[in-house]
Amino acid sequence: MTQTTVMSTDEVAPRDRAPQWREWVYRHFGGLESDLYGDTSFEGHMRSSRAGDVILTKLEAGRHRVLKSPHLARTSEAAYLKIVAPWAGSASVEQNGREAKASSGGWVIYDTTGSYAIQNPEPVEHLIVMLPREQVATPGLRLDGLMARHMGGASGISRVALETMRNTYQELPHMSEAAAQGAGELITQLVRLTLMELAGQETALTQREALRDRIRAYVHTHLRDPALSVDGIARALNCSRRHLYNAFTGEGESLAGHIQRLRLEACVRDLQQAGPHARPITDIALSWGFGNPSHFSRVFRDHTGKSPSEFRSSTGSDALMLRP
Repeated sequence: MTQTTVMSTDEVAPRDRAPQWREWVYRHFGGLESDLYGDTSFEGHMRSSRAGDVILTKLEAGRHRVLKSPHLARTSEAAYLKIVAPWAGSASVEQNGREAKASSGGWVIYDTTGSYAIQNPEPVEHLIVMLPREQVATPGLRLDGLMARHMGGASGISRVALETMRNTYQELPHMSEAAAQGAGELITQLVRLTLMELAGQETALTQREALRDRIRAYVHTHLRDPALSVDGIARALNCSRRHLYNAFTGEGESLAGHIQRLRLEACVRDLQQAGPHARPITDIALSWGFGNPSHFSRVFRDHTGKSPSEFRSSTGSDALMLRP
């Protein structure tokens, strides 16, 4: 029988749940910062087992974000490829200037040897799978260009991989160590085949993903510029507005919405910096490209449910912070 590790906030006092969750996430996933979107109440549960060298974790939690900063990526000892495959809710993974989203029926893969950020904007039930990087990598397979990519689980080898990961997690309590080892090796092989197939594709879809990567990289570089606009991006990338809009088809948000969300998330991080050296709210908004304080306050409330001043007051010194 395989061993299972369980972590649950049910046995933790409400006021201690956020810091306890942060410690668990940091320890279990190899050095991650955590943030709860400023929420004051939280519940989370993790149940983890091993299939040989592959670690499978079921995570059920309220909305939250995690970040592996460049510093944490450099100091991390273990090298894993990591997969998030939602059962419920959604996840957005950012790495290497790319962003990929997954909901039930899909999965996203990323590399723990580099920095990344994951947004879980609603309560989630995820399967998190960690595979030793060296066991997935093969000569000629360039992993960098395959990270933070959405893997559709509706058909083909990616679906076989997804179903195998889910079934393995569910059946691990009934497997011998030898059977679990074999299941882990099968998962590794199926993930490798999925990546090899993706690397060999050059379709309209992958071309659109390449343009989306260029757009996101440009937005990231110019996010603080109040003049950042769809027209400006189109001119800078030498493409039409229609191509820009098409690149974001199926992403669940428009390009303008993407820019606004990134700016709001940056403001949220800065507003969580409490203490005597905290910057004025208006200065933070202006520094991230919001030229109208009234507009900023309105969209901030829509994003967080609180005004900027209410949000800063509610986070306090005990808030969990994402650090750049």
